[in-house]
Amino acid sequence: MIETERLILRPFESGDAAEVERLAGSYEVALNTLSIPHPYPAGAAAEWIAESTKTFEEGGKMINFAIIVRETGELAGSIGLVLRPEHDMAEIGYWIGVPHWNRGYATEAARAIVDYGFRERNLNRIYAGHFVRNPSSGRVMQKLGMEFEGRQRQSIKKWDDYVDVDYYAILRSEWEAQRR
Repeated sequence: MIETERLILRPFESGDAAEVERLAGSYEVALNTLSIPHPYPAGAAAEWIAESTKTFEEGGKMINFAIIVRETGELAGSIGLVLRPEHDMAEIGYWIGVPHWNRGYATEAARAIVDYGFRERNLNRIYAGHFVRNPSSGRVMQKLGMEFEGRQRQSIKKWDDYVDVDYYAILRSEWEAQRR
């Protein structure tokens, strides 16, 4: 579990499934994420949570946290790392449910997960990509001190659309410099 000023990042629990389906299944969230379907199939969140829990407990290559609003106990979204331990790096991914947009939760959770990646996982590099049509996600990456590394044009096919993706990264040395 990771705690921030306003959030708690914890492993997903089976009781989160209905809320994951409701929040992640919204068109606006699914539109801007690589692997979230729309409509979200009934029961798929429970399967995803079970797999995430198993991977998390086994210390596997994927770590997902539920983003919980400390004050209300509400599930606001998800954040995680896809680890590439052979290269001491990871890709960060996140989504925030529409009712929780524009409150700074993505930035707060992402800052905590970047700290976790460098401190607890001893990573050297954390990177992320966002669909160009979702500049809010890019602003989160910029607030973390991530450097723009480039755009891959039409590199992802989301539904019937080819989507441009901007990539950002932060190195351990840059993260350490921010801490000084």
